[in-house]
Amino acid sequence: MSGNGVSAATAEEDGSKMRVIRVGTRKSQLARIQTDTVVAMLKALYPGLQFEIVAMSTTGDKILDTALSKIGEKSLFTKELEYALERNEVDLVVHSLKDLPTVLPPGFTIGAICKRESPYDAVVFHPKFVGKTLQTLPEKSVVGTSSLRRAAQLQRKFPHLEFKSIRGNLNTRLRKLDEQQEFSAIILAVAGLQRLGWQNRVGQILHPEECMYAVGQGALGVEVRAKDQDVLNLVDVLHDPETLLRCIAERAFLRHLEGGCSVPVAVHTVMKDGQLYLTGGVWSLDGSDSMQETMQATIHVPVQHEDGPEDDPQLVGITAQNIPRGAQLAAENLGISLANLLLSKGAKNILDVARQLNDVH
Repeated sequence: MSGNGVSAATAEEDGSKMRVIRVGTRKSQLARIQTDTVVAMLKALYPGLQFEIVAMSTTGDKILDTALSKIGEKSLFTKELEYALERNEVDLVVHSLKDLPTVLPPGFTIGAICKRESPYDAVVFHPKFVGKTLQTLPEKSVVGTSSLRRAAQLQRKFPHLEFKSIRGNLNTRLRKLDEQQEFSAIILAVAGLQRLGWQNRVGQILHPEECMYAVGQGALGVEVRAKDQDVLNLVDVLHDPETLLRCIAERAFLRHLEGGCSVPVAVHTVMKDGQLYLTGGVWSLDGSDSMQETMQATIHVPVQHEDGPEDDPQLVGITAQNIPRGAQLAAENLGISLANLLLSKGAKNILDVARQLNDVH
């Protein structure tokens, strides 16, 4: 491989030059674990390369006294990492895919989406409520979540509970739960808890009928410079075809709705027998108004590399050179079609009102 990004950095080892790939990440323990996972996969594939991890803080890590939906910044957990990518200080960046906007800044692309872990949300209970469920928590119990999506759905489903914003990385939120008496439970992503080895804290897993998940939740995305063909070739093998197609559909749905973290939008996808099923929903902030629909499309999960590289531009911020273009377009069209169906039934009004109320409060 020759070219833009990776040949710039080298290291001396055993007297011979090794190319160094610099990997950007957030500083949190979870972000480091996720990055280490991706780097381990790349090391196994490319034993002749050396990988250096560059950790940094992002806007979302620094502003902890404001709800995410209030900050008004689309790239809360990505902007500083993208600056480093733009300045050639790193060659690739590992993100939770759900943190990446559906429209990336010019010059960037998601070069790989790794195999998805559980996309579901989990309830972690205060020690005195272990063994309970959300349904059996006492009246007016306070449940912490940083997500409008979770709060809107769960408020509708569990009207006897109160939902309050809680911020900080997973370690911080768990400490607030355990050491303070403010929260009876908090809602966290199952995948994050699993990656940190905290499965034993999961008191209840919320299935789609209770709480659909965020677009891309449970998957890791690798962001690179869009024209850095060297690095694109390097990471492309990490794409998991089924995860990729599900996430293209989810991201296309969110993008077409013009949703984001300031409005409650959620999804659920299933790939079965060559069919991709996409369920998407929108909610008012208090969950009282909602709308959801399901659509499906025939999309056979491709075997990677079966058609050879594709030269077409990225879809919803993703470049997958060795996944057939037809399958990607079918997934994108499914997301757009479902968004159009909801919009034709009045979803825009629900989202507009949610945005306005979120801006006011």
